[in-house]
Formats: sequence, C-alpha cells, structure tokens
Amino acid sequence: MSVGAVFDAAARDYDRARRQLVPGFDRFYGAVFEFLVSYGREERLRVLDLGAGTGLLSAMVAGRFPEARVTLVDLSEGMLEVARRRFSAEPGRFEFRVLDYAGDEDWGEHDIAVSALSIHHLEDAGKKEVFRRAYESLAPGGVFVNADQVLGATPGMEARYHRYWLRRAREAGVGELDLAAALERMKQDKSATLASQLRWLAEAGFEAVDCVYRDHQFAVYGGYKQRRR
Repeated sequence: MSVGAVFDAAARDYDRARRQLVPGFDRFYGAVFEFLVSYGREERLRVLDLGAGTGLLSAMVAGRFPEARVTLVDLSEGMLEVARRRFSAEPGRFEFRVLDYAGDEDWGEHDIAVSALSIHHLEDAGKKEVFRRAYESLAPGGVFVNADQVLGATPGMEARYHRYWLRRAREAGVGELDLAAALERMKQDKSATLASQLRWLAEAGFEAVDCVYRDHQFAVYGGYKQRRR
C-alpha cells in the first residue's frame, strides 16, 4: 500500500489518536515556535506546510500568526479534506494542494516552511532533496522547521526508542486498534539519524542549524536562510 493510501485510510481518526501517539505532544509541537520568535504576530507571512495532513500544525501556526496565509501540501486527498473542513470558516486564507512535495512541482516562495511527521517517509536522498528545495523556496531570512521522527544512532538505541514509544502510547490510553493502525503506518518509515539530518540541512545552505527539542525518536530541528546583504 502506498503512503498516500495508508494516510487516506487514517484521515478520519488521525487527530484524535495523534495526542496519544506522540509522547510530549504539546512540547513537541510547541517547540516549532522556538524557531519563529523573531516574527511579529501581525506580520503577513507566507507559510508552507509540507505533508500537512489534516492541518494540525497549520492550525497552530495560523493561530499564532492571524495574518499569515498558509499553503497545505499533502499527497493524501483524504487528509486534506479533513483540513478543508477545519479551515472552512476562512476560505481565502488557506490553499490546499494535493501533490507529492518530493516531486518536481514548484512550491512557490514562502517566509516559513514547516513539516511535521512526514519527511521521515522519504529515503535519505529524498530528504536531502526536500531540504535543498525548502532552502530554495524560502525568501531571504526565511526559516525551515521539521518536527519529525529520527532514527536511533545504533540498532540498540532504536530498539530502546521503540520500546519507550510503545510504553508511552499504552500509558496514554491508546487502544489496540489505534496502536495496530499506527504500527501499520510505521511500516512506511525511513527515518534517518538526527546528526545526519542536521548535516544535510547545513549542506543545503541553512545557517544556525539546531535541534531545539528531543524526546527519544521525536525531534524538532531546522535552520535559517541568510538574508541578502
């Protein structure tokens, strides 16, 4: 089954399960804004959400910056249909694009590019290319933030991360059906280590590359595009 089909099937219950399936949900998503502190609340920002899914992260960013315009990109029509309903009260503010952002389509220019729990589905070469294209798509001074899963540095660490995640999910009350669905989606994972991805961001041209949050396999990291001089 393709990644898009897997997430089409999960769209209806995705948000409900997300808080239980991501340990430290609030801190994980909240850490994205540590990269955005230089932006004023009323700025007319152009935001790109790669692998936006149901619009969970887009909603958080849009709430923080009420004048921002947000483009949500995802290859799952089902996920974006949920997002369209979420943002139906502000039809002119949000754009929805059903496409594979790892393909050749033009992303346009944006001030902020974000992604959550999506890029780890790409092979390493695809991750590098997305980082490169994210850099190219940003206006000078723009920022890219990825809140995602990362691979343990050794097989032993990766196994420990998986045991930790299973324990936390069950402690959070995840039912066995939701857990089974999550494990099925995880078959699509192609995670890379955090160290590798920070290096790839720097190689793509990003400056001040950093990780601001880490809880086992969940990390928030990114960098900035240099302003014109």
